[in-house]
Order: sequence, then structure tokens, then C-alpha cells
Amino acid sequence: MPKKIFDFPGETAFAKKVYETLYNTKKGSVITYKELASKAGNPKAYRAVGNLMKNNPLPIIIPCHRVIKSDGSIGKFSPSIKWKKYLLDLER
Repeated sequence: MPKKIFDFPGETAFAKKVYETLYNTKKGSVITYKELASKAGNPKAYRAVGNLMKNNPLPIIIPCHRVIKSDGSIGKFSPSIKWKKYLLDLER
């Protein structure tokens, strides 16, 4: 069994699953809020995913900049949209 490095943040099992799922997305890829909610077990909770991304306590480790809107637009990012675009471009 692999050694556990850290516990994923979040007060609920859903929040922990969202952060774990996002942590495991490949560098250079993106995922929508709805896809992330679905993979975490609740496809209708995409707004909750948005709130989790806004309050992500480990943005360096859990790459919330990879989460985009379903229409393909970039969505929001707490520091700034400029930083989100920069980080996405950096990973390509």
C-alpha cells in the first residue's frame, strides 16, 4: 500500500473527493466544474465545486486553475483571470 503523503482538505467526504480528483488531473489538462462534480459523485453540485475552488487552501498542490466552465470559457480565479491564463499556458 502506498504511503499517504497528506490528507485532502475539506469538511465533507464530497469536498475531499473533489480536491483528490482535481489533484489527480494531469498537468496541462482542464476539467469543467460539472465534470469535477460528477467524478466526485454529485453531478449537480457544480456550484459547490466552484465554492471549493474559491476556497482551495492548497492552490499550489491542488491545481484549481485547471477548472473551467462547461462552455469552454475560463471561469473565475481568486488571484486574477490573468494568473489563471498564465498558469494554464505555462502547463502546455
